[in-house]
Amino acid sequence: MSIIEKAMQTAIRLTPESWLPGGTPDPLMYKHGLIGSPVTRIDGRLKVEGKARFAAEVPLEGMEYAALLYSSIARGRIATLDTTEAEASPGVTLVMTHLNAPRMKPPPVIMSSPKAAGPSDLPIMQDAEIHWNGQPVALVLAKTQEQADHAKSLVRVTYNAAPAVISFDEAKTHARTPDSILGEEPSIEIGDAEAALKQAAFKVDLSYRTPRYNHNAIELHAATVAWEGDKLVVHDATQMVNATAWTLAQVFGLKEAQVRVISPYVGGGFGGKGLWDHQILAAAASRLRGRPVRIMLSREGVFRIVGGRTTTEQRVALGAKADGTLAALIHTGVAAMTTHNACPEQFTFPARHLYAADTIKVAQQVADMDMLANTFMRAPGESVGTYALECALDELAEAMKLDPIELRRRIEPEKDPTSGAAFSSRNLVEAYRRGAEKFGWDQRIATPRSRREGEWLIGMGCATATYPYYRMPGGAARIRLTADGRALVQMASHEMGMGTATVQAQHAAERLGLKFEDVTFDYGDTSLPSGTLAGGSSQTASIGAAVIAATDALTKELLKLAGNDSPLAGLKPEEVEARDGGLCKCDEPDRWESYVSILQRAKRDEVVCEVEAPMPLEVQKYSMHSYGAQFCEVRVSDVTGETRVSRFLGSFDAGRILNAKLAASQFKGGIIMGLGLALTEETLFDERSGRIMNPSLAEYHVPVHMDVPVIDVIWNDIPDPHSPLGARGIGEIGITGVGAAVANAVYNATGKRIRELPITLDKLLLADRL
Repeated sequence: MSIIEKAMQTAIRLTPESWLPGGTPDPLMYKHGLIGSPVTRIDGRLKVEGKARFAAEVPLEGMEYAALLYSSIARGRIATLDTTEAEASPGVTLVMTHLNAPRMKPPPVIMSSPKAAGPSDLPIMQDAEIHWNGQPVALVLAKTQEQADHAKSLVRVTYNAAPAVISFDEAKTHARTPDSILGEEPSIEIGDAEAALKQAAFKVDLSYRTPRYNHNAIELHAATVAWEGDKLVVHDATQMVNATAWTLAQVFGLKEAQVRVISPYVGGGFGGKGLWDHQILAAAASRLRGRPVRIMLSREGVFRIVGGRTTTEQRVALGAKADGTLAALIHTGVAAMTTHNACPEQFTFPARHLYAADTIKVAQQVADMDMLANTFMRAPGESVGTYALECALDELAEAMKLDPIELRRRIEPEKDPTSGAAFSSRNLVEAYRRGAEKFGWDQRIATPRSRREGEWLIGMGCATATYPYYRMPGGAARIRLTADGRALVQMASHEMGMGTATVQAQHAAERLGLKFEDVTFDYGDTSLPSGTLAGGSSQTASIGAAVIAATDALTKELLKLAGNDSPLAGLKPEEVEARDGGLCKCDEPDRWESYVSILQRAKRDEVVCEVEAPMPLEVQKYSMHSYGAQFCEVRVSDVTGETRVSRFLGSFDAGRILNAKLAASQFKGGIIMGLGLALTEETLFDERSGRIMNPSLAEYHVPVHMDVPVIDVIWNDIPDPHSPLGARGIGEIGITGVGAAVANAVYNATGKRIRELPITLDKLLLADRL
């Protein structure tokens, strides 16, 4: 059972209609008005001018500041804990440890419930047990941040260490098969792939490794919390306001309505801005102290208690027949995980859906380690899974002396290779054609080391990008249409900088026939109608479906209010459309009345409709994914091994593009993150102590301006007829395929295959030329 299907089982369906009544396409899917226009982000000016207030900037009277002390062992128990000196330090008002913390329930782990937001189900500061190196062992409150930071250094802790599993190689010797991989079966076998591999005319059987990666959003994780009697108010930097409120309610024994989470601005999320120990501990300290509390993690603190992408070891074996079709596709391997969460890096997912093969074997295991719980990180699974799969395809193409794009064209499936479902819309071949033409792929020389400019070897590579389509159930939208002809759309969803508020204002304005400036989208607050999380590239379609349902309900209500004296009298909802600030008959535009007129005659100041989005039935009927073709050109120094990406182009097939400017930004941002995955980023984990050794941006190298070339992005803009507005997700697809495109370009430049990320100069200098 998939994650979507599991969520559906618990969702309350308030509207029985599908968003596609009778299976007819949404007319706005093909309409060129506000939808698709490159409208500038409405929150952009506020952020540039410093007027957007983030979680760590909310002023509360009497507020105190928190600092965390982290454990220095990977497994064991606290032996002694002396807080005397810290408590006597200037400005300190509280030192909270497991000895005096309020009693709290363990948070339900995400995936255990559609509402849960906890990264793990471990008790938080409730006992002396230590589960990873970096676990919070004390929280200090003080009048200033500086006082709190100093005082935490005065807390004296000793430990009784216990044996810990902190070596991946050791852990994988005891790898286990989990019950599921994010709701999917951990293994799928179609035919005997191992036997078909042995008999194949051409074959590759390869191993690839990817390291740990850490979240490093510009905004540090932060929360400002306060108790108002028995109610908890949390100003948070979170991608999941409703799930955070529900989970906090479970931890503190409250009703969900007693917790209000406010998160209008999030300075980068990528999967890591969820509920971690710091929000829970800040709320506990605030309750204990009776004062508002602000907690903001240091950059090191983010590495200590916020999970990221976990390490993987993957086997990809491909067997091809003489005609270039696949006889066998095998993708197996293991990812590190903890026993107290359920978030494996689902790297086998792309192999399940991308290519046709006579036989298929995908299987994934997890290796349990004593470490910080890993979590979702932009395109979890697909980002590193495409690295292995797409590099192996490149190696197979070389063995067959076949162009890599031509190989992919020959294995293009007619239906989903493992589920057998029809694709909702798939135009990957067209994305490759357009991308290859614009990038100049015909100038690529297949023989490695064939292009050189001085010491610089030049190569080209390509790879497929893919990410599944998700639309989450449970979100509801409220539309408030006022007598002056303006609309307020409300939903407790999220704005992490990707343009949610802008795109949904565009959508609502187009659907209501209003000017863009006459529509406001209100979001980021659990006091609003329930929203869905900003994750899985699902939010735009999820909100869009709710807005469609709400506007349909609003149209029905307006026709009732219009009455018999209106030009609209006697018309049914399906016979009218919104235009010029009112409603008209679809085929008789002169039969029109403005919203202002309808409300004035009805003596109404406003009309309000709130509706939950219909169930996402499309995900049960179709195999739905966004796709892309990534093209990379690199220059590699033949002297030092330094690698520079000189050109990059992404060509995407992601359904209807709702805002050209914001989509281009999302695609490029994903590609840049992919360049970091490929060339610079790696969390260094000390397998002697379980400690992260490079917890800062000085030592964890995210791409900077000098690492990023001019990036071109293009897209098919072919609407998906089975998704609201014809759109599919774009937030995560940009990073997928990038690692492989870079690695394949490096091979084309140097003749050296690097099968372990990141591709650093030491690996290139030490690698033997193949």
